[in-house]
Amino acid sequence: MSKDYYKILGVPKNAGEEDIKKAYRKLAHQHHPDKKGGNAEEFKAINEAYQVLSNKEKRAQYDKFGRVFDGSGPQQGGPNPFSGFGFDVNFDPSMFEGMEGSDIFEAFFEGMGIKNRRRTYERGADLEFTVSITLEEAFTGVAKTIPTNRYTACKDCTGLGYDPKAGTTQCATCSGQGEVRETRRGFFGNSVHVRQCATCTGTGTIPNKKCATCTGTGRIKEKATISFTVMAGIDDGQIIKISGAGDKGARGAATGDAYVRIQVEKNKAFERRGADLITTKEVSAIDIVMNKKLEITSIDGNSHSFEVPDGAPIGDAIRIAGAGMPRLGSKAHGDLYVRLVIVKPKKISPKAKTLLEDLKKELD
Repeated sequence: MSKDYYKILGVPKNAGEEDIKKAYRKLAHQHHPDKKGGNAEEFKAINEAYQVLSNKEKRAQYDKFGRVFDGSGPQQGGPNPFSGFGFDVNFDPSMFEGMEGSDIFEAFFEGMGIKNRRRTYERGADLEFTVSITLEEAFTGVAKTIPTNRYTACKDCTGLGYDPKAGTTQCATCSGQGEVRETRRGFFGNSVHVRQCATCTGTGTIPNKKCATCTGTGRIKEKATISFTVMAGIDDGQIIKISGAGDKGARGAATGDAYVRIQVEKNKAFERRGADLITTKEVSAIDIVMNKKLEITSIDGNSHSFEVPDGAPIGDAIRIAGAGMPRLGSKAHGDLYVRLVIVKPKKISPKAKTLLEDLKKELD
């Protein structure tokens, strides 16, 4: 049973050359075996369908007889579906999105004269920590240190991994390139596969004398301390990046970074909402009625006086401007809101009751 090439590419029988080319590009990108979820068999069928339908003579034979009789095979004939890509202004990099690192991707760009030499060593690992601070420390800012056990540069070889006086010799396996190329035959013809040289682990050189202290890695694990500053106004859950405080990379590679997540502990006296603080104060109804000045101590230890405005609902919080948390990276502060809690006296004398009743009649 002959294959339905039009169905494979998802185009009608009267589709033009450009429609066939677009359909092929989309499906080839989707099903390429080097992509996650790709399928080699589907990709082969898509390529075969395109090779026939993109060639006028083969397409005419296929439309008339349901097959091609020239015996040239599905991979011969037909214009290059990628013509123009990479060689003129019509190049669309998004077509190769997700194909980085594949054989076809590397071969394509090497054909353009673009070499993407692989890094011989990856940078050191990033480190992650969580540090708890008090709300008071978040208000003022604080210096912190973290004890850790991380990779640092070997002092005996200054991170090289070998004795610099003894030097190195060019790797014979890769001729000093740090990578080995292998030619493979694929659907688009021969492609070049590049892999890291296993002999020199990508450096292109072989040390004449490895460092005995670090056994050639250029780094050792040791106890160290990471110091950093928490800025005033930092919020719970925020992350501080400390550049170069992670693990040292092997054989002189860059050092990773450290990331510290800040946890701000709950405070019994103050509730935080962004840069604003909320607190409570117990008062008597008499003090409110008599417009007595009330005192509240803010988180920085300063005392603030305030009055309850006439006619203000007791349930409304009193705002003290600028007595809240610092705004991160700014000199400005949030506000402090005071919620009043009316406290009933434990005992009331008969005389006091009479006075309160007289006061109630007057207020009514």
